[in-house]
Amino acid sequence: MSELPADVAKALGELDTPTICNAVEVVVPERRARGYNVRPLVCAHPNLPPILGFARTARIKAQHQPEKPQDSVGYYTYVAEGGPLPAISIVQDIDDTPGYGAMWGEVNTNLHYGLGCIGLVTNGSIRDIPDSAENFQMLAGMINPAHAWINVVDWGAPVNVHGMECDDGDLVHADMHGACVIPIESAADVVTEAQRIAAREAILIGAAKEPGFNMEKLKKAWAGMAQLH
Repeated sequence: MSELPADVAKALGELDTPTICNAVEVVVPERRARGYNVRPLVCAHPNLPPILGFARTARIKAQHQPEKPQDSVGYYTYVAEGGPLPAISIVQDIDDTPGYGAMWGEVNTNLHYGLGCIGLVTNGSIRDIPDSAENFQMLAGMINPAHAWINVVDWGAPVNVHGMECDDGDLVHADMHGACVIPIESAADVVTEAQRIAAREAILIGAAKEPGFNMEKLKKAWAGMAQLH
């Protein structure tokens, strides 16, 4: 895995996820229609800033009693020591009815946050939102009051969360809008492209806010945007 320079990580963390998606589709055109969730997710803490971290992938079930005891030591060791930090849990609920039981609430958010995991993206469910770890972001398929037979089936393998394909160790960016996988080898270029996008959009938005904005001024703004490379 390529290392992520601190300045690149800082710059990515200051961007919102839609801007990240816009930049990725320019820098890595083949990822224009993949690498992000394509169904809506509930954001537990929309006022938190964007999160950026390395994926810890897992699959869970809750609808039926598990046939064997869960290896809690193995799973939490993976969360804490399975790769670079900070981590983001990317969890696929593989029940016939995803979200049947909530893995995430007051206890698990605090345990994961204490082990270096700063957030979660799952098609499953969450609960205990007011009592969850203060700075732990959660994007989930739904909210559910019960945990049922929740258990971690496996971890460290590829998952798909609402259309976002993600591998163990992938670089993930998420905020209230959703989540996106950033090809780590292109991370610096994503920052540069995001800055270009912001500059071009500033020209257009600035023109739209001026008194007397009309089609001629719009065409002039478009021309000004085209000059930025």
